[in-house]
Amino acid sequence: MFGNIGGCMVSIDLIKQLREISGAGIQDCKKALEESNGDLTKAIEVLRKKGFKDLEKRSARSASEGTLGVYVHPGDRICAVVELNCETDFVAKNEEFKAVARELAMQVAAMKPLYISREHVPEAVLEKEREIVRAQYPDVPDDRFGKILEGKLNSFFSEVCLLEQMYIKDNSKKVFEFLTEKTAKFGEKIEVSRFTRFEVGERSL
Repeated sequence: MFGNIGGCMVSIDLIKQLREISGAGIQDCKKALEESNGDLTKAIEVLRKKGFKDLEKRSARSASEGTLGVYVHPGDRICAVVELNCETDFVAKNEEFKAVARELAMQVAAMKPLYISREHVPEAVLEKEREIVRAQYPDVPDDRFGKILEGKLNSFFSEVCLLEQMYIKDNSKKVFEFLTEKTAKFGEKIEVSRFTRFEVGERSL
C-alpha cells in the first residue's frame, strides 16, 4: 500500500491506473489522489483542472465506435441492452471489449439503474430529493444540513446511477472504476452512451 490518505488506503496500483489514464507523473498522480481522498474520478478532475494536456486530449476524443451488450436473464423475463462506445473499430471488435458490454448489461438487468451518471439525473429529480431530505431533518441548521444532504445524495446516486453502483462481479469497486481499468487496458476512451432494461409485466412511463 502507498499510504493512509484521509482514512483511505491508496495503493500503488491506483496511482499507476491514474498515471496510465492521464499521462501525468507519479508525484502529480499521488498529489491528485491525496486531494481527492483516493477517489479516482475526482483525481482525474483535479488533474484536468491543473491542465494536463494528455488527459484533456483523451477526454475530447470521439468514442463513435462500439458494440451493444445484451443480457437475457434465465427464464426470458428480464433483458438489458447497453451501448458501450470506444474510439476505433479495432477495439470494438475485440472479444474482451464485447464481454465488458455484456457484463454491463448484466449489471443493468440486476441493479435497475435509471441514469448513466449523476450528470444525467434531471434537476427536477434532484430538487425532489433535496426536499425529501430537508423534510427528514427539519431542525438541522443549514451549516450542518449541507453535509447531511451531500451524504444522502451520494447514497441516492449509488443506487440510481449505473457508473456509481457497486460492480456486481467485484463489489470492491464501482462500475466507473471497472471502466477506468478497461480504459487504461485498451488505451482508448470507453464510455456508456445509453442503456435500456425490459421486464415482463412492466410498462413504460
